[in-house]
Amino acid sequence: KQWYQRRVRAQEDSIETIRGYEEDFFSRSKLFRSGAMRASQMSTNNLSLAVSDCFWKMVRDSVEQQSDVFKATRYNLEAEWRNTFPGIREMDRNDLFEKAKDEILDRIAALHKLTPLEWETLIQEALWNEIQHKVVDAIYLEAAECNSVSHFNTQVDIALKDWTDDTLPRISVNVGWQTLFSQLSDILMSKGGEGREFGDLFHPLKENILDTVKEQHSWQHNATSRLSVIQKNALEDTAVTNKMQWDNSILFMERILKERIDLAAEDLGRCIGPGWKERWTGWRSRSPLEVQCVAAKNELQRLLLADEQHGKHLENDELTTVRRNLQTQGVDVPYDIICKVWEKLYKLTFLNRAMTSAQQCRKAFYHRNIACNAVECNDVVLFWRANKMLEITSNALRLQIMNTEAQRLEKEVKQYLEDLSHDGEKKKALIKGKRVDLAEELRKVRGIQDKLDTFIEELKKDHQ
Repeated sequence: KQWYQRRVRAQEDSIETIRGYEEDFFSRSKLFRSGAMRASQMSTNNLSLAVSDCFWKMVRDSVEQQSDVFKATRYNLEAEWRNTFPGIREMDRNDLFEKAKDEILDRIAALHKLTPLEWETLIQEALWNEIQHKVVDAIYLEAAECNSVSHFNTQVDIALKDWTDDTLPRISVNVGWQTLFSQLSDILMSKGGEGREFGDLFHPLKENILDTVKEQHSWQHNATSRLSVIQKNALEDTAVTNKMQWDNSILFMERILKERIDLAAEDLGRCIGPGWKERWTGWRSRSPLEVQCVAAKNELQRLLLADEQHGKHLENDELTTVRRNLQTQGVDVPYDIICKVWEKLYKLTFLNRAMTSAQQCRKAFYHRNIACNAVECNDVVLFWRANKMLEITSNALRLQIMNTEAQRLEKEVKQYLEDLSHDGEKKKALIKGKRVDLAEELRKVRGIQDKLDTFIEELKKDHQ
């Protein structure tokens, strides 16, 4: 009772004062000396230790309970991974990004494995697809209307010069740029190398890289002017120096004319409708408009047979004569339909005659004057000049790509990947899917569980 009263009065005393009084009291008290009560059960120090033990026991129990929860969650996630992605290593977003980075850089390096011949073939085909309309329709077909060699050559030279001063070099550089990125896209997006393990997981990242690098990459600024000089020199050269070059030029011309003839025949066929065989086998019939077009075609063919050197345009009196002849046959065809059919028929007829002329020019390498056409096979020279320009341009662009552009492109991709590696939001947007989310969740759960287990071990050490 005395001890209790003293404790009540000493509520405002310091801890040291209370502790000193307790030690003095316990040492003189008969109860504690006789063993009826023990000091370890009653002092302030022992009371705080007991409270501390109780508190940390509650903390340990709570942490162990949370650890068990995370163990169960981890087990469930690992089971889901094993069943959903059997035999595949767990990789979180950062691991997958590094894997994708290595693969992308390896694939870009494969650009250097393309041979010079492969590059030049790709560039030459793409460039010809871009310029063939200009060469064939705007230059060759227009100049071929001339009835003399001098007029043909003059018109061709003027057209080629105007073209090479500005338009052709820019088109060529654009073709080189497109070819480079076409190959880069094919290499990056191909399935080879990824296999079953990654599938389409990296495709959003690769597409983002392609789009970004396309916006950033530009061809060297002085390449257009250098290319213009090379192309002018090639197109100004009219000297076919040997028979092999002449024969190759004719083959090139025949191939182009054959493609144009097929297109022109299809165009005319769509205008006049199905032929006799298609009508019988396909149970089809011509529309009234197609009937008019067929009648106009037959009448216009008679006009072309009567005048094999007929020009591109119909005279007004010829147009009137054709329509009157059709009316006598019981078919009234408007003037615009006649002109439409004439344009298609004349183009097909002209191309067929040009093909025949090209075949006859095979023998005219040494004696141009024996050529059967009005331009004395100078149209073959035009195609030789165009083909030579294609070869020289594709060679120049190939050197530019292999020596400069591919290396610059590789550096730009490396830099962009390095920037992406520090941008968590972009990585999250570009590398996503159930596999990534599950791996990320597993990584977080394992990390939390490991920290809880470490904490529990430290608690046990401190209270042993």
